[in-house]
Amino acid sequence: MTAPLRLGVNIDHVATLRNARGGVHPDPIRAAEIAASAGADGITAHLREDRRHIRDDDMRRLKEEIALPLNFEMAATAEMLKICSEVRPHACCIVPENRNERTTEGGLDVAGQHNFLAPFIRELMGYGVRVSLFVDPEKGQIEAAASIGAPVIEIHTGAYHGACETSDPKKIAHEFEAVKRAAEFASGLGLEVHAGHGLTFQNVQPIAAIPQIVELNIGHFIIGEALFMGLAESVKEMKKLMTDARTGRLY
Repeated sequence: MTAPLRLGVNIDHVATLRNARGGVHPDPIRAAEIAASAGADGITAHLREDRRHIRDDDMRRLKEEIALPLNFEMAATAEMLKICSEVRPHACCIVPENRNERTTEGGLDVAGQHNFLAPFIRELMGYGVRVSLFVDPEKGQIEAAASIGAPVIEIHTGAYHGACETSDPKKIAHEFEAVKRAAEFASGLGLEVHAGHGLTFQNVQPIAAIPQIVELNIGHFIIGEALFMGLAESVKEMKKLMTDARTGRLY
């Protein structure tokens, strides 16, 4: 029997809207509560170095006020390690971070940063935090993630999203197969496999149907669609599409 597929809702861009004007509205913690009531299985938030959306207090409130597991996305820096050690989220996803990027542009170079990341991950795990590494669907990076001791990877689906934007069947198939092969390979190494970045109502189902993937983390699209259909309905629709794909009902 195929394992259920979890949905982690990233609420970063509720904070982006709040910060555009300052103050406290809209409150990302309220968004997390609505997502939880609509069927989300976890909440994801990325505390960036420049605090462009999520703030330190948001992370603390999310841990204290939300019953769902909190996935703390962060760069591998001493500052973020300290904050994570204080917040003690359920999980931490280590992502590459470039101050000038609009959004995360690719996966970690785990192979090239092995000696730095290995003790960093050990320290995080010592706080009881489940660690995942955000990686491109590349065999070398996945092997490095396994060798470094991380129990989970999150496959970066940005290239798949980009191919879907072109509507070119060959490009879509190529990038989908890369994600599928990566998920199979990682699972074979004993890693728990997650995926995310650029997933939408239109492109999520093929990814959701990959049996080795057990969690999708989706934010920008869900929050964007919430402007038109409401946050609860946006979460429910994404969860329905994922569940249908898992049970073979593709649209």
